[in-house]
Amino acid sequence: MNRCLKPLFLALPLALLLALPAAAQTAGSDGSLSVRQFPKPALRGILVVKAPPEVSLNGKPDRLSPGARIRNLNNNFVVPGALIGQELVVNYTRDSMGQMYEIWVLTPEEAKEKRAGLPRAFSFGFESSAAPQDDGKTPYDQLP
Repeated sequence: MNRCLKPLFLALPLALLLALPAAAQTAGSDGSLSVRQFPKPALRGILVVKAPPEVSLNGKPDRLSPGARIRNLNNNFVVPGALIGQELVVNYTRDSMGQMYEIWVLTPEEAKEKRAGLPRAFSFGFESSAAPQDDGKTPYDQLP
């Protein structure tokens, strides 16, 4: 029985030593997950997976590329089918065909960072909306 315990006592500290660098890469100094680094060309958007590979990005139809990689909040890969119907704030890159290739679901801290991609809200004023309105009681000779 003593012969079996010796390799076990040697393997346990070795396994703990190998696990420490992996834990240091994912946790911050306070124990929380650190903010991930994204490639510079990554854009920001709001993604809704409809029926993979069909998605909606910022309210417009889009498409996932074959082999698209989606990473969740913990940086693990997820299949698009697991995200159907959810509205997610994401960073994404496109492949050479213009389809979404790499997608990262963002944490609230990551979503606070400024990044290009979300549409800006525009308020257009038109001349026709500023023109006088006819209430139906205006005499014919005074119509605009």
